[in-house]
Amino acid sequence: MRRREFITLLGGGVAAWPLAAHAQQAERMRRIGVLLPAAAGNPDYLGWFGAFLQELSQLGWSIGRNVRIDMRWAPTNAEIRKQAAELVALAPDVILAHGTNTVAVLLQATRTLPVVFPIIADPVAAGLVDSLARPGGNATGFMLFEYGISGKWLELLKQIAPGVTRVAVILDHTIPTGPAQFGVIQALASSLSMEVNPINKREAGDIERAVAALARSPNGGLIVTPGQPAVLNRDLIITLAARHKLPAIYFDRSYVAAGGLASYGPDRIEMYRRAAGYVDRILKGEKPADMPVQAPTNYELVINRKSAKALGLTIPPPLLATANELIE
Repeated sequence: MRRREFITLLGGGVAAWPLAAHAQQAERMRRIGVLLPAAAGNPDYLGWFGAFLQELSQLGWSIGRNVRIDMRWAPTNAEIRKQAAELVALAPDVILAHGTNTVAVLLQATRTLPVVFPIIADPVAAGLVDSLARPGGNATGFMLFEYGISGKWLELLKQIAPGVTRVAVILDHTIPTGPAQFGVIQALASSLSMEVNPINKREAGDIERAVAALARSPNGGLIVTPGQPAVLNRDLIITLAARHKLPAIYFDRSYVAAGGLASYGPDRIEMYRRAAGYVDRILKGEKPADMPVQAPTNYELVINRKSAKALGLTIPPPLLATANELIE
């Protein structure tokens, strides 16, 4: 099932949620809290969460019959704190929460309610679990990246744009994954005859000036890694790359769907499906402390052919053949 179908499925599910409390219950009603760090109705999150609902249904959970969903959207840090407190007060059987900051706030509010994260960059480095094998507390789930993927971004940039020799890496230096991912990229750069430098900027104006400086000399390119600078300035970064004719590789498909050149990263729909399996296990009695944090199993290469043409780039046929999605 593709993303638009998930959103259609989710739309039907949302309409039914307020009626759940009035349904006749042949089984014990369980409660799942959901905390998503985005504005209500964000299409990317709707698609991912639609996958979660579909898998939950396959596992025997039906909204209104044996499960209720308490969903909260939180686009700002202040909203995350507020909505986390509200969810914890409801005492659900388990909470599904996306992202490092969201889970960190929840764990400040409760050390007893189970928390499942479908996506977190590095839960050990963030102090959210004791170890990947044995999380040890009340949270577990799925990590977004193995650090080795960072080198793949540089390799893809070289394959798609062989003339690139200077690369700026937009990263978030305030989280452990930012410097770690840059370290992997830096270690690989010399073998590809490339020079890499970080852009440790969070504000839009600072990012714009840094990208403009890169573009003043030829053969430049961009790698955009996960973190708040990339997320908060997504459209600006895509616009800057197009304006300055800079080939750019992104960590997530949504950037390519919005006009970026190419992305390589985990299949987030699959990660939300797997998170539903963890929620199911917890509802059936397992403890997050004993459930290992797992790495991604499926990665997606997405290429925007229109953007490549605008940059004067010809995508190598082997990459086109292996791409999971081509956006025209």
